[in-house]
Amino acid sequence: MKVLTVVGARPQFVKASAVSRALNAAGHNEQLVHTGQHYDAELSDVFFKELEIPDPAFELGVGSASHGAQTAAMIDGLEPVVAEVEPDVIVLYGDTNSTLAGAIVGSKVDATVAHVEAGLRSFTDMPEEVNRRLTDHAADLLFAPTAGAVTNLAAEGLEEGVYRSGDVMYDVLLRVVDRSTGWSKILERLEVTPGNYVLATVHRERNTDDPSRLRSIVDALSTSSLPVVFPAHPRTIDRLERNDLLERARRELHLTEPVGYLDFVQLLDAADRVVTDSGGVQKEAFFLDTPCVTLREETEWAETLECGWNELVGTDRRAIERALERERSLEDKPSPYGDGRAAESIVEVLERAR
Repeated sequence: MKVLTVVGARPQFVKASAVSRALNAAGHNEQLVHTGQHYDAELSDVFFKELEIPDPAFELGVGSASHGAQTAAMIDGLEPVVAEVEPDVIVLYGDTNSTLAGAIVGSKVDATVAHVEAGLRSFTDMPEEVNRRLTDHAADLLFAPTAGAVTNLAAEGLEEGVYRSGDVMYDVLLRVVDRSTGWSKILERLEVTPGNYVLATVHRERNTDDPSRLRSIVDALSTSSLPVVFPAHPRTIDRLERNDLLERARRELHLTEPVGYLDFVQLLDAADRVVTDSGGVQKEAFFLDTPCVTLREETEWAETLECGWNELVGTDRRAIERALERERSLEDKPSPYGDGRAAESIVEVLERAR
């Protein structure tokens, strides 16, 4: 089976590592296309190395641009790649512009389009939600990580080709968490101790491009009684600087460059709690038993809210401050994301489909 996998952003590298491993174990021919949506070495190269992902066969080098321009450039770059490879299956992940571009190109050729992480809905008009919906309706096989995702697809009339696979990021966490503890020296390098710091990540446009929301986040994080470790995306650094917040963030927070995946897992695992606007980090925190404070008004990972391990606070300064200091008594949590064999089950379905 010839498989073409389209990736472009760091969460997709994580997800692809699990399925690539399963495809390789089953003897299939997979080639990766890296669109270049995340092009910084700390956002891209280090992930391929640490997660043992095959080097991309094709690199489009699209880089940063407006949504329309970026997606158009990806479509333009992907079309000749698909024509050259003639894949049996095109595998897409998540909800980025790379995902949507792959869905559009794949829908126009004789290949089975598979969407991993299908059916997630935040029921908003944010760009990721648009990408999810359009990709699900263009794809042939929909791999839903949870029962709720299956229900969401059914509500939109999508029932054929839907499989509840479990979550591939859980597969990866189970494989690497022990290795990260033995390998990573990030806690020593940043001079923090387990359970005595807060981890923060902020990257979504709604938070970074709105000066009042970004300022409110920095204001709240600056009041934390524990040190705040803040690995910042280059785009976030740019927005902090534009809004005269960068020097303050450097002075009052532990602002660092982006870190590799194993370092990030170690930071997340050892944190007292995490403050984030990332969907993937919400889920990884849940896997690692780290309480999460989410800087959004909604989430596609409703399961993490229902059992109390995640809290939505938006960007209200007081709500963030309260969530940073609130003592939590957390109960045993359910296991809505599968058994850690999502990648193998996905490959089995792909084999039957072709």
